[in-house]
Amino acid sequence: MDRRAFLKRTGAAAGAAAVAALARPAISQAAAARTLRLIPHADLANFDPIWSTAYIARNAALLVWDTLYGVDSELQPQRQMIDSEEVSADGLIWTFRLRPGLKFHDGEPVLATDAVASIRRWAAREPMGQMLKTVENELVAMDDWTFRWSLRRRFPKLLLALGKMATPCCFIMPARIAATDPFKQITEYVGSGPMRFVKNEWLPGAKAVFEKFADYVPRQEAAAWLAGGKRILVERVEWVVISDPATAAAALQSGEVDWWERPLPDLIPTLRKNRNIVVDIADPLGSTGMLFMNHTYRPFNDVRARRAILMAMSQEDYMRAYVGDDRTLWEPMPGFFVPGSPFYNEEGGEILKGPRDIDAAKHQLAKSGYSGEPIVFMAAQDLAAHKAWGDVTFDLLHRLGMNVEFVAADWGTVVARRAQKSPPGQGGWNLYHTGVYGVDSADPSNKFLRANGEQAMFGWPNIPKVEAEITAWYDASSFAEEQAAARRLNKAALDYAIYAPLGSYLTHHAWRNRVTGVERGPLPFFWGVAKAA
Repeated sequence: MDRRAFLKRTGAAAGAAAVAALARPAISQAAAARTLRLIPHADLANFDPIWSTAYIARNAALLVWDTLYGVDSELQPQRQMIDSEEVSADGLIWTFRLRPGLKFHDGEPVLATDAVASIRRWAAREPMGQMLKTVENELVAMDDWTFRWSLRRRFPKLLLALGKMATPCCFIMPARIAATDPFKQITEYVGSGPMRFVKNEWLPGAKAVFEKFADYVPRQEAAAWLAGGKRILVERVEWVVISDPATAAAALQSGEVDWWERPLPDLIPTLRKNRNIVVDIADPLGSTGMLFMNHTYRPFNDVRARRAILMAMSQEDYMRAYVGDDRTLWEPMPGFFVPGSPFYNEEGGEILKGPRDIDAAKHQLAKSGYSGEPIVFMAAQDLAAHKAWGDVTFDLLHRLGMNVEFVAADWGTVVARRAQKSPPGQGGWNLYHTGVYGVDSADPSNKFLRANGEQAMFGWPNIPKVEAEITAWYDASSFAEEQAAARRLNKAALDYAIYAPLGSYLTHHAWRNRVTGVERGPLPFFWGVAKAA
């Protein structure tokens, strides 16, 4: 029996097991209505949204910490904790004033010194923040509510940097916590956002709990993704980790949980048949899959080996392996900008189009000097997409004649190992899979495109041509100039095979019909969400 048939047969049968696994004391209908239970896409194994690049840490942090700016559903940065900003005529001096009434969860006011310390910690880890540090003259608090950022050269994308959704976001923490070494995890979770983290109920691998912060002052504007008034309408949010998809589906159908962030595509037809469940596309921009190559060790330190992967791979195989045969849910992506975004283009994309040429790819691989050494390939088995893509890549590498050492691990292990710069046979790696929300591949601020060596993302590409085009986009003074830079960047990144894009696909989310206010977006937005008794 294949995987799809098995899941369809076992989804309903797992109901009793799910109820038993989630058993809890009986509570009143009113109390139940005040608690919203979500099955998140992954376990909150660690919780420092600056130290970690994991989406799950960022999603939790958006409840606990607020940001100075936040992008709306049009991907435009809007004021969030900021009341006003002024910029000098030459664009070199920015002065920011905080909104009145902002408090941390310990009751202390949010001050400009907290914002400055938080920006500094964020900038040490985030690519756009690192770029800002290279042009910074001074970042200083002027008084309790005002801080000034002076630059040596203009940085037109400054507000986007402070408000973007991609990890890590610029979360505002108390200065004492923000003083933590950005390469070490924080241990205190005092936030500035609409909910507080209930640390004593945190059970990694099982549950994370958040409670409404009564003193949070939302903005007056309507909420739109990370912007506007973040009004929390329930008293408590519980993230319940259920790694088995069939058990998760049964829990949603029985009412033990209220919302499932990322149902397995195979189970969507079953969920749609339940009149008590609403199923919808999560985000029209969808998500993108990726195969990363380590540029620092053989064979992928040679562009010919990296391009051999692009020549041989079939994006259709990757998409069908996870998303299925519904062609409306996925499309090829001959480039690095998600379809539907303003910078989507296919410059240089010929290598990903047309019939796949295994023989030509083998020839390029041989020219790179590959001679049968083991290829350490990692694929997370607890994330359905990664597992499916891993099977496709494993087969592809074998067809290319490569000697594969397949590391089938959990996502936490992959995250830890991908940061290792040691040789592949000594704890390092050659290849691994990941995926990002489409919003994070919508423009050249995509951190996975950076090619500045040691400061780049895992794989550490060092390609000056790619970096030059990224800089050109940041410096552009018009949308036409931005688009031109994005086209040149797409071609350069494909010419040098920064990583292999697997395609673009839509995901679903599902919730009980007693839950209202659920909006489309790349992650669960809890503001404005209510639950009937």
